[in-house]
Amino acid sequence: MADSFEFLRGEMVERQIKARGIVCERLLCAMGNIPRHLCVPKHLRALAYEDMPLPIGLGQTISQPFMVAFMTEKLGVFAGMKVLEIGAGSGYQAAVLAELGCEVFTIERKQALAENAKNTLETLGFGGVQVRHGDGYEGWPEEAPFDAIIVTAAPNYIPGNLVKQLKDGGKMVIPVGEVGREQWLKLITKDNEQFREEVLIPVRFVPMIETRN
Repeated sequence: MADSFEFLRGEMVERQIKARGIVCERLLCAMGNIPRHLCVPKHLRALAYEDMPLPIGLGQTISQPFMVAFMTEKLGVFAGMKVLEIGAGSGYQAAVLAELGCEVFTIERKQALAENAKNTLETLGFGGVQVRHGDGYEGWPEEAPFDAIIVTAAPNYIPGNLVKQLKDGGKMVIPVGEVGREQWLKLITKDNEQFREEVLIPVRFVPMIETRN
């Protein structure tokens, strides 16, 4: 369905994502289809397709469009994959995964954001995404194993529970490092109960905080 933001969405895909080397056509199409402006506060909708993260309340952000695309492409997701997202936030990343045909489970530590993400996903037509209010460090053990895990907040270390919940051969993309200091996006690949890590790019994410803290 066309909307008043359709032109800006197309520009976002061409200039911010495709021009920076994202080549997966299914991903480009998905991000061109999803009305990102519905995932940000109303007073920021005019900025929804700009090349920047935006605040969504409670100290959290919606990631820069390129970062969403980069992390998703690195996972190599395809239709039918079972994917766990840590940090539901606005619901946008989960919507991209669902648009690609993934079975999506997403966890959000902030209850108000979890409820908002669920409502937004239903509005966008992705009511099948499972949203949980909980501690991302714990993952979603009863639904494991997952083909892929995407983490949208930065812990200081790679959480062991999340590695355990990856299937053999599964991948996780995760920013690691302290806020205000060096953070790196890493690609984790599980192999025979061990994991390999590849350092990708420097990043800046909000911290991943355990519920008990």
